[in-house]
Amino acid sequence: MNQQGGKPTGHEDDWWGQLYGDAEDAGPSAAPDSLDDRYASAAGAVNRRPDTVPAPRSDPDAPEREVPAFPAGLPRPPGFTVEPATGPADAPAPAPADEEPPPPSAEDRPARAPDYVGAGPPTYDPEPTALPPADPDDLGDLVADTVLDGARYGTATLRAVSLRGDSARYRGEPRRDSLLTARFGTGEHALLLVAMATGARATPGAHRAAAEACRWIGRAVGRSHERLAADMRAGRRGDLKSGLHRLTGRSLGRLRASAVEQGVDPEEYAAVLRCLLLPADPECRTRVFFGAGAGGLFRLRDGEWQDIEPRVTDVAGEPVVGFGSPPAETPEGDRLTMDLGIPTPPSPYEPAPEPPREPFRFRASVARPGDTLLLCTSGLADPLRGEPELAAHLRRRWSRSGPPGLADFLADTQVRVKGYADDRTAAAVWEA
Repeated sequence: MNQQGGKPTGHEDDWWGQLYGDAEDAGPSAAPDSLDDRYASAAGAVNRRPDTVPAPRSDPDAPEREVPAFPAGLPRPPGFTVEPATGPADAPAPAPADEEPPPPSAEDRPARAPDYVGAGPPTYDPEPTALPPADPDDLGDLVADTVLDGARYGTATLRAVSLRGDSARYRGEPRRDSLLTARFGTGEHALLLVAMATGARATPGAHRAAAEACRWIGRAVGRSHERLAADMRAGRRGDLKSGLHRLTGRSLGRLRASAVEQGVDPEEYAAVLRCLLLPADPECRTRVFFGAGAGGLFRLRDGEWQDIEPRVTDVAGEPVVGFGSPPAETPEGDRLTMDLGIPTPPSPYEPAPEPPREPFRFRASVARPGDTLLLCTSGLADPLRGEPELAAHLRRRWSRSGPPGLADFLADTQVRVKGYADDRTAAAVWEA
């Protein structure tokens, strides 16, 4: 029979007989042959373990097998034993994984910044209590409680911070201080600007005025940064002072114009403005401070604080047109007028005289390696001048080698002093 079931036709099926002959079909096997039976047979063959384990080789010429060492730092499982690995005689034995390393010595451990210094704890809590109110249609007006920034260019390392005072944190008032850090230009011709402003006290838009003052001076400096950087590298102090005086007056003038546009009293929509210029050129160590308003400018040199805030000098010299007043007597001693002490009423035909404005402040200095320059608002300058323990604490912290990190700088600048609860804004520069 062929494969199609037909009858044999001749020699075509001889190959079957030659291969099998007259053997009969054995039929199905009596052994189980299901799919489960085959899986069980294969699994048994794979998992079968020998009945006897061969003994280790006793050939003296065979190389010794190294016992693997357990990885350091990992917990050892129960019952795990490892022979100690042979090594140099002077190599220290590894400490157990469950044994804690010895604590660092007091000299290596950095001192933690205290919560406060002075006679006693401050009145308010050290952490924020209430958030300022928010307008759902003007969420961009919100001000963060704390702003922290830093950079390193050339030989200078910058740290800057602005944080809300204890009083504002307790009362839910926004931070009146504003901070701006900006870089204009690239490479060694870049110029760094740090601007900080403080809005008027007890006015609703104080934080907006401070932020606007920083934006105006930032725009003015940014547009003139190439000329300012060139003057700093060349040491043209006179040009720097006159140019920055003009930029400061123009920026504060725009702030007063903005107050008029909003229908606000310019005296209420005002700000104290203080700025610091740093060149990115490592060959130029000139540091320029300028601004208008009270605050602090300090320098830590050779472990001692120096108050280098520019003093507002008294006006001296002969009176000029529009400023001062004529002398009360002639050179011969004759009196020109008689002062009866009666105040003169304002004239309806002349505008009321404007209140005196803050004088322009300027100082250009050359930094030395190891110096630390600190520019701050009155919120930090006043306790630095009024509490010797705060000055001593910062001197110890910042006299060490290298500038602190951002977190450490924040901890240092927020050490509180009883009686000083205003916002604090500071920028410090460490010289390498």
